[in-house]
Amino acid sequence: MLTVLRTPTDQGAPTQAELARATGLAHATVSNIVRDLTAAGVLETEPSSGRRGSAVRLAPGAGVVAGVDFGHSHVAVAVGDLTGRVLAEEWVTAEPSGHAADLARAASILERIDPGAGPLRHVGLGLPAPVVNNVVRSSAIFPGWEGVDAAAATEAVFGAAAHVENDANLGALAEHRQGQGRGHSASVFVKMGSGVGAGIMINDELFQGADGTAGEIGHLTVDEQGPMCRCGSRGCLETYTSSEHLLRLLGPQLPVGSFAEVVVAANDGNVAARRVIEDAGLRLGWALGAVVNLLNPGIVILGGATPQAGELLLEPTRTGLRRHALDSVTDTPIVISALGDRASMVGAVQLAAEHTELVHAGR
Repeated sequence: MLTVLRTPTDQGAPTQAELARATGLAHATVSNIVRDLTAAGVLETEPSSGRRGSAVRLAPGAGVVAGVDFGHSHVAVAVGDLTGRVLAEEWVTAEPSGHAADLARAASILERIDPGAGPLRHVGLGLPAPVVNNVVRSSAIFPGWEGVDAAAATEAVFGAAAHVENDANLGALAEHRQGQGRGHSASVFVKMGSGVGAGIMINDELFQGADGTAGEIGHLTVDEQGPMCRCGSRGCLETYTSSEHLLRLLGPQLPVGSFAEVVVAANDGNVAARRVIEDAGLRLGWALGAVVNLLNPGIVILGGATPQAGELLLEPTRTGLRRHALDSVTDTPIVISALGDRASMVGAVQLAAEHTELVHAGR
């Protein structure tokens, strides 16, 4: 249990007394945890300058965790310490090649960036697909993984325990712990790229639903006569707001290769580019109206490719929210992710750290 070290202080390494106050644990409990983890080589203590008691920090060689974020066209790998702090990372452009090849590529990246701070304790894996009991349920965005027990496959390649999550859930976790969601017990993170999904934090924990698929905001119907969606329904939010959809819409007027180019054109005054972003924002606000009516989050955070448009997207999104939400929640803040494209990767590291249990000496 490393809860005691995941509580930040303003004065560097915390003392045992500060950890007890911050976590609400009894002094004796904290003392026992620190003693056991020190004996196991995970923690070390030293006299604290100007404060009563010993300062507690991770020991050199305590071990590391890894975070792997697979996307439609990338793999991002990070190494973190046992508190979830990222130590090294690398982002590689790559198309999905099937789970075996994808995991082998990620393991190769990890070997290259590993800072040598001890054994690998845990791996957090993020996938752009619904994950139920570690099994990927759809390959519509990420082919080669459907039906795979992703945790077992990851453990076999990396030689360490693994936890698997949808990438939007990991973005929500990262923003809640380290980004825009800090200070809010309830928050919603919406990841908008080639697909659209959401991660939901309630009472400072991920809300996953009965089967682990909560947050599929991209498949809320915003027009039942709208375009056919990959899920088989019509008029889903994703068919109006994903980066791929917006690029297709603009093709005849503005043939560009990436959504970043659309944003540049919009900022340069291109009318078509500005219009598709505005329309996407209005549809997004419509869907978020339902979300904030149901969940009443303290903040909504937008991440992924589409929110690169900034205020060009945020202004119509807020307008759409005001039109479709109750008066009591229309002022719910809607902001851009603080972690940007790194959110899911940082969340994967955080997931691995929070599932690392080292409670007894000798483990």
